[in-house]
Amino acid sequence: MTSKELLFVPLGGAGEIGMNMSLYGYDDRWLMVDMGIAFGDDTTPGIDVMTPDPAFIMDNLDRLDGLVITHAHEDHLGAVPYLWRKIRCPIYATPFACGRISCVACVG
Repeated sequence: MTSKELLFVPLGGAGEIGMNMSLYGYDDRWLMVDMGIAFGDDTTPGIDVMTPDPAFIMDNLDRLDGLVITHAHEDHLGAVPYLWRKIRCPIYATPFACGRISCVACVG
């Protein structure tokens, strides 16, 4: 990444409903926006919950400054109980959204 280049990396949710997770990169630092889930349907038999794939950021955790939860819908915060323990970054959210995330402490 070039130091003064703003990057957008969708890890889930782009072009679909659910599993919202995006990264914004600038000056060799990353900010994650949302960590949502999607629910299985007839096209995914045996799968109840799907999460985005955080593999890219897992290799760059030392450059991740935090996670911003935009609002308290499951497609924006539902994957936090499944994925946050691996990522362990500060979470920035409204008090209501923080109340919906019971497994971790929020900032804000």
